[in-house]
Amino acid sequence: MDNNNLNTQKTTVRLAKMGLLVAISIVLVYFIHFPIFPAVPFLEYDPADISILLGTFAFGPLAGLLMTVVTAVIQGLTVSSGSGVYGILMHIIATGTYVLVAGNIYRIKKTKGGAVLAMVCGTIAWVVVMFFANLIITPLFMGVTKDVVMDLMVFILAFNLIKAGVNSIITFFLYKRVSGFLHK
Repeated sequence: MDNNNLNTQKTTVRLAKMGLLVAISIVLVYFIHFPIFPAVPFLEYDPADISILLGTFAFGPLAGLLMTVVTAVIQGLTVSSGSGVYGILMHIIATGTYVLVAGNIYRIKKTKGGAVLAMVCGTIAWVVVMFFANLIITPLFMGVTKDVVMDLMVFILAFNLIKAGVNSIITFFLYKRVSGFLHK
């Protein structure tokens, strides 16, 4: 087999694995989603980002961003259609920030310590970016004032910290178990 055919085959297998991870993400959000805080029931935890995070660590930050966009659009048009364009945009911003930050750190330092650092930095970046995204975007889509958003900000920040943190912890424990398959 010549190099072009081998590279094409590797690319095809990689895309198929990324597609599988996107499909898993959609199935996860379909079956598992629940509010964390009764006062803000629209902020629902779901484990859908776990497969995207696994793909990011296996294939890199740009692959993670691509999987994020594809997943957000499919979820936003199907299983999470209630949040519409707003949900798609917020998902891309939150998870996209995480995969770019964590993916770039892990790409440089592929150790357990590097993974922990990547996940902590990705989680912090997610929370910080979503503070500003909620201040700017939520009033536009929800038709509320920034003051209303600020009144909810403690819940919004806690939600984002919990969601990114829990998904990071689960990803940490799963990655070594699935990395053999992803890298084959």
